[in-house]
Amino acid sequence: MQIVEPTRTLEVADEFDLIVCGAGPAGMAAAINASRLGLRVLLVESQGCLGGIWTAGLLCLVLDVAGKGGFLEEISERLDAAGARLPRPGRVDFLYDPEAMKVLLEQLCEEEGVHVRLHTRVVSAVRDGDGLRAIITEGPGGRQAFAASLFVDSTGNGDLAAYAGCAYDHGHPETGKIQPATLFAIISGVPKDEPGTRSGEDKVRFRKMLNSVGVDPSYQSPSLFPLPHPDLHCLMINHEYNVRCDSAEKITKATMRARKELHFAVEALRRLPGWEQVRLVITASHIGLREGRRVRGLYTITVDDLLAGRRFDDGICLVRFGIDVHALERNATTGYTNFGLRSKPYHIPYRALVAHDLNNLAIAGRCISGDFYAHASYRVTGNAVPMGEAVAIAAAMARDTGSFHAVDGKAVSEKMRARGYEL
Repeated sequence: MQIVEPTRTLEVADEFDLIVCGAGPAGMAAAINASRLGLRVLLVESQGCLGGIWTAGLLCLVLDVAGKGGFLEEISERLDAAGARLPRPGRVDFLYDPEAMKVLLEQLCEEEGVHVRLHTRVVSAVRDGDGLRAIITEGPGGRQAFAASLFVDSTGNGDLAAYAGCAYDHGHPETGKIQPATLFAIISGVPKDEPGTRSGEDKVRFRKMLNSVGVDPSYQSPSLFPLPHPDLHCLMINHEYNVRCDSAEKITKATMRARKELHFAVEALRRLPGWEQVRLVITASHIGLREGRRVRGLYTITVDDLLAGRRFDDGICLVRFGIDVHALERNATTGYTNFGLRSKPYHIPYRALVAHDLNNLAIAGRCISGDFYAHASYRVTGNAVPMGEAVAIAAAMARDTGSFHAVDGKAVSEKMRARGYEL
């Protein structure tokens, strides 16, 4: 059986200088900073809140923040002012309150005049030669078209680029296997003397604790992090394997399996002495996909770049996070590995943030141009924020030409350095 959709003509609902698709950490940084630089910006998000994996995904942890100034430093300072950030001594990351993060991001968009559309999903792209002309969205108001001169794909999965026909890669280059997804949760009632999982040894101890009450977590290195609220912890015990970003069926089944696992584990923990009051407060509405499409850009970051610690004259931030490939199969004996590959601090070049096939499309977040192993390093959100900020700077430079290809990456790098990013 086949169904033929009727042809329809859409009036363009509005026009902008820049349209940002996806309001996760990269998209937020792109939209807010572009608006500050004088662009009229539309931010489109499928979830009911801003922040993506930071908020709807309940990640609660920002990794690889050392040497990152600019917008990431501003976010940190504003979370501090709200009592909603918890640095981890001796580590280059921090924990945060996801509800405080939601309202902070909304405040920033209101302050800077970003036009926001929540509950709105990009479903198609209108291409004009080697550039984009408009996006098509679906939301509570039905199907709508929005036009712009410049676009940013910060969907995490490279959805806009794929709809526009851009080339991309996905998964391991030989096996096609992809990193697992994880559904995060927040729990209360953890015993006061529970230190959480601050080391690999702590994770082994926590796993044995779970095993003792009949729980065999699908993630081999289960984690428990204290949050700024004194009675809340973030729980990460789940791995869902082979969950493709382009399969609603697989994402749905993975989400439901993961939520069942979390409920079972928390109920089991209540049988331990001192854990009688533990409760599952909330599970994420947005399962965390570690891997989606990697859109081909003007440059592709490779594992060789990481091993050599390469610096580029158009570098936009310095990545210190190592190669972190979470188990690709359920029967793995460890939760994650670097396959013996030890990276050195390296640059993300501006060219990796620009789609090769479209001159007015930038990419920010984990869908930038890189190979499987490089992606396993730069994918964390402490790097997504500077990617978005760099794209915003480039968008201001491209306002007259309508081309990210024409932007001088060295100039973008200089402006990122001036904003406090170590390069």
